[in-house]
Amino acid sequence: MSGARVAAIQMTTSADVADNLAQAGRLLAEAAERGAVVAALPENFAFMGLHDADKRAVAEADGAGPIQDFLVQAARRHRMMVIGGTMPLRIEGGDGRVAAASLVFDADGNRVARYDKIHLFDVDLPDVAETYRESAHVAPGARPQLIDTPAGRLGMAVCYDVRFPELFRHLCAAGAEWFVLPSAFTAPTGEAHWETLLRARAIENLAFVVAPAQSGRHANGRLTHGDTMIVDYWGHVLARRVDGPGPVVAEFDRTAQAGARAHFPALRHRRL
Repeated sequence: MSGARVAAIQMTTSADVADNLAQAGRLLAEAAERGAVVAALPENFAFMGLHDADKRAVAEADGAGPIQDFLVQAARRHRMMVIGGTMPLRIEGGDGRVAAASLVFDADGNRVARYDKIHLFDVDLPDVAETYRESAHVAPGARPQLIDTPAGRLGMAVCYDVRFPELFRHLCAAGAEWFVLPSAFTAPTGEAHWETLLRARAIENLAFVVAPAQSGRHANGRLTHGDTMIVDYWGHVLARRVDGPGPVVAEFDRTAQAGARAHFPALRHRRL
């Protein structure tokens, strides 16, 4: 069972779609140069507006639009599977809210998966004056997504999903060998919980976790945590980028992972 090099890309996204796509293009090219066969962009990689409602204006129809065209072209250009973080897609016949959709394109530019973020960030952060109501403009997804990739069987999640271990256990039980978690974690929650949550999801499922993140101060004043990471099945951090845009790349040792699952059979010991 051979390994595969996977990239997680950290960005500081703005309210200018063209600028964001240019930044993403440069970072995907760097990931490809470093041998990645799969590269994942962060949540909201193409747009972080001045106001939450602004995502409605840039939302694309499913299957058509400049953001989706960019992902297709990047995958083909670099002969690399591209996981498009999240982007806003219109929902036909809905209430005007959009989907926070993570789209996956194979090395030929064919779309092979769409995952809509299931758990939405509707919280009042304790001890700081920050309130979020993601559901005001985003409709939740309902279906977990599992696909085959050059790096093994992938279970998809987004940001706040990481706090719901039942989603990851469901994906693991269905065969997931690794998880992708494009994120835009807040600075306070990132400092408190980001690394702990990533390593916990990896350890309890004996699975790799690839977590591309937003980093720094954005045009709307929001500060995101950054600290993009790739974590292995034993909870070791294989690669990380704390601040600023750039890719991190790590190779999955799937033979060692299979050995760990065989010799430390926690997944087979489940009772509930």
